[in-house]
Amino acid sequence: MPLALDPNRQFDTLHQKALIRYYIDAGVGGIAVGVHSTQFEIREPKYGLFKPVLTFCSEVINDWCERSNTHIIKVAGICGRTEQAEQEAGFAVEADYHAGMVSLGALKEDEVDDLISHCKRISEIIPVMGFYLQPAAGGRILPYDFWRRFAEIDNILAIKIAPFNRYQTLDVVRAICDAGREVDITLYTGNDDNIVPDLLTEYKFNTARGDKRVRIKGGLLGHWAVWTRKAVELVKEIQDILDSSSPIPCEMLTRSMQITDCNAALFDAANNFKGCIPGIHEVLYRQGLFSSNVCLNPLERLSPGQSEEIDRIYKTYPHLNDDDFVRHHIDKWLKE
Repeated sequence: MPLALDPNRQFDTLHQKALIRYYIDAGVGGIAVGVHSTQFEIREPKYGLFKPVLTFCSEVINDWCERSNTHIIKVAGICGRTEQAEQEAGFAVEADYHAGMVSLGALKEDEVDDLISHCKRISEIIPVMGFYLQPAAGGRILPYDFWRRFAEIDNILAIKIAPFNRYQTLDVVRAICDAGREVDITLYTGNDDNIVPDLLTEYKFNTARGDKRVRIKGGLLGHWAVWTRKAVELVKEIQDILDSSSPIPCEMLTRSMQITDCNAALFDAANNFKGCIPGIHEVLYRQGLFSSNVCLNPLERLSPGQSEEIDRIYKTYPHLNDDDFVRHHIDKWLKE
């Protein structure tokens, strides 16, 4: 869930509401609010937006789901050291969120014992979604031992795997299999550079509990904050291929490369992802879903050449955007 701001960097409730309606009508299974794409700065006292944004988004999601007879999962981002995280988790419950995605970025120097204790305390307040966030976006390296012990915590629903690293992705998947929790804990890819292969791959490990097989079932991605209708169609297409046990078409690997190329532009890979949030905002602004592409931090803006890169991927891969879908519905979404 990106944060809608007007050109003066004030919370833009009209366009935030439109964005939520867009996601629900696009067919998403869930929305995460207060995570990296919503801008961690919403928690800073000078903005004071954490509670207003989470409350507003929860209410709008409930309203539009009721109108459209839809049900989706609401995930709240949980940040900070333990005291702050417990407060955020408690508020998320009050605001009617189903789960909390716990970022460990504030505990970068803590030992694994401390991280596990932190996660256990949050899980006593709200069901937890684990979060492996890459260091370039404010996360930290989390070893296999952490994920193995994390998987043993009772109230863990899912894990978002977003280290942008195949070895570290394997650490998470192997850990839940070794813990015997591969059925209980749902895996989501956050690896924007490897979306399609993550969704196509069946992981198989020989464990002390026997052979274990598991798949990453969906995605929770900043990349999917734009062109979301196409993302929903992609997941359905992959699920249909897997359910039918059909051979994986070679075209799917070509499309994987195209999606990764798009992500390089949107997420500003050339500049170590500095423009990742402005890149998302730029596409939403071009589509009319946002009234500006600004961030709370005035220094956070498109990198030099990033707008031209977004022009390039629009021209090169027209089949990957959902501009027609947005144009057809946007007037409805922008109604009060």
